[in-house]
Parts: sequence; structure tokens; C-alpha cells
Amino acid sequence: MACFVLTRRSPLPPAVCWERLTAWPRHGDRVPFTRVTVVRGGGGQAGDAILARTVIGPFRFDDPMEIVGLAAPAPGRDGLCRLEKRGRLVLGWAELRVRAPGQDTGQTGETGGSEVTWTEELRVARLPAALDPLVARAGRLVFGRVLDQLLEAGPRTA
Repeated sequence: MACFVLTRRSPLPPAVCWERLTAWPRHGDRVPFTRVTVVRGGGGQAGDAILARTVIGPFRFDDPMEIVGLAAPAPGRDGLCRLEKRGRLVLGWAELRVRAPGQDTGQTGETGGSEVTWTEELRVARLPAALDPLVARAGRLVFGRVLDQLLEAGPRTA
């Protein structure tokens, strides 16, 4: 499996970062040729399902995901969302974590902002394991861009 971890600091408070990360259709706005929709539930609790559909000319594939754990950030507690990939082509999981810097030391608020970590482990069906480093590199590039754009400071865009 290809694995990667992305960590970003943001001047935004944890609740705002969380809102942006869990606004699932916004992810698709930042991935070329991809549309992300909530297909079961409201996208805000365990059991809800999300579908990322990528279409490039005649080539298309779905990346269905289920939210298997979700807890918004709260004072003294990280926000954590775990997604399990349920597709035939893309398998694995992703975790999105939002924390307030200093939270683990009881000094929340001194530095302000948030720290966001995106951890993903994925496997592309029928792709040899020897290509996992290339898949991980592509994941870091694509999802790093998504994360950077989702966390851009300033007013929220649709």
C-alpha cells in the first residue's frame, strides 16, 4: 500500500478548519476532473457515504468512501474523521485530524490557529506494489494541493 502523511499549520481556528475539511464537495472543486458528493446521510456522521467520481474523457472511476469515525474538535480534544475506501479500484483509508497547537500541553490558545494532519494509505487495484512509491508521491502532490487550498485563510468560498 502507498502511504503518505501531510501536515499543515493554519491561522484559522480548529472549528473553521474542520468545517472546511468536512465540506466534502469542496474537495472535488480542487481535484482536476473530479466531483465529490455525499451519497448517503449528510456527510457529518459515521455511516455516511461520500463518492469521488473522476472522469477524463472516456475514462472514469469511482472512489466510494464511508465515514467510519467522526468527532469534531472541541476544547481539549482533536477533531478526527476516518474514511474507509470501499471501491473496486481504490482501496484503503484516510484520516483527517485537526488540533489546536499546545492542546496536549494544556496551553491551547497561546499560539492560536490549528494543525491539520491528513494521513492516507491506499492501494490501486491491479497496480503492482512496486509502484507504491509513485502512488504515494502523486497522493502527496494532489492531496497536498487540496489541503492547502481548503485551508487558505480568508473568507470561505462556496
